[in-house]
Amino acid sequence: MDELPIGRRVAYWRGRRKMSQQVFADRLGKSKSWVDKVERGVRRLDKFSVVYEIADVLQVDVQLLLGKEPERRIDSVNCIDQVEVEEIRAALERYDQISAFFFAPTQALPLPEMRKAVSHAWLTYQHAKYGVLARALPKLLRDGQAADTAYADHEKSSEAAHLLGQIYQIASSTLRKLGEHELCWLAADRSIAVSQRAGDQLLAGIASYRVGSALLALGRARPALEVNVNIANRLAPGDGNEATPERLSVYGMLLLNGAMAAARIGDSATVRDLFAAAEEAARQLGSDQNHFWTSFGPTNVKLHRAAAAVELGEGRVAVDTHEQIDGDAFAALLPERRAHHFIDIARGYTQIGDVERASEMLLEGDRLAPSEIRCRPIAHEVLSDVLRRTKGSPPTPVAELAEHMGVGV
Repeated sequence: MDELPIGRRVAYWRGRRKMSQQVFADRLGKSKSWVDKVERGVRRLDKFSVVYEIADVLQVDVQLLLGKEPERRIDSVNCIDQVEVEEIRAALERYDQISAFFFAPTQALPLPEMRKAVSHAWLTYQHAKYGVLARALPKLLRDGQAADTAYADHEKSSEAAHLLGQIYQIASSTLRKLGEHELCWLAADRSIAVSQRAGDQLLAGIASYRVGSALLALGRARPALEVNVNIANRLAPGDGNEATPERLSVYGMLLLNGAMAAARIGDSATVRDLFAAAEEAARQLGSDQNHFWTSFGPTNVKLHRAAAAVELGEGRVAVDTHEQIDGDAFAALLPERRAHHFIDIARGYTQIGDVERASEMLLEGDRLAPSEIRCRPIAHEVLSDVLRRTKGSPPTPVAELAEHMGVGV
């Protein structure tokens, strides 16, 4: 791609967008003949304004037209490559509502179709299909932004904003899993602004949870702790806040995320306090549920307890907590949550020197949700640690997993 003339790059991205030359020409306000000449190199693109307009219609970063296409990263489960990263970045950096002030808004999908697409994306995330989701995110973001703009002055504006807020959260969570932490933070921040427009306090609360997760991923544990605890205090049941299942779930997840941030900075007392409050919220909820796609409940509290123990360097406590989790309740959780836990417990086993069990946890996670193990940087780090601690050659399944993931000692 980087050696192709710009016209060929235009043709390539037009093909990726499944646009005919006529449709592309209509959106540019040009003739089909003009597009054909550009793509064949007969007509030069010597005005930056035209190149930027083309990039906008094709929904790509202008650098993908002017410069080199980023190298693709190859892996066994096709997690994500830099082309997809740049497409997601371009979608996140759009300001459709400002553009709508000057131009007529683009046609939007009907909201029932958007709801269906958003629900499907959440399920894709919770089943740890990150490669599939990464490829779908650019279009989902653009569709959500278009709907939010098109319905801005409509009675359904709140619903459109609610859907876009969820899309930003899906993007944030996926990008965090894949190690794109700056973009993860940007998507989470966008979600808060849109959620406020949607007028949904709980949606804004869970968006704050995503911001806290992004800050934690960026190594900003103290701000992560503050944002989670501050918003949790505002959403706490009581004082006029009804203890609905939805509120308990959002409130509980903010407490759990705050506990993880406190563990990262070694604040054991705060960890204990936050877990006590989260356990009470889970007790009131009564069972493991999935309101606002949180998977909050008694089992998730225990999973976070184990993860926090790992962060505190208490591997034995993490392993003991893991062994006390009800097997049936754990099996009922969605794949992303379970495979994530296997990574945490693999870390716990390495802390107590049980490399064999750490390997088993990674292999179990890989069988359950390959993307959670093979796509996440933290899983690569854990596997590398396991290989370093292994005496002699690792068992064949571990060696094969390391080869698939490109991980060495």
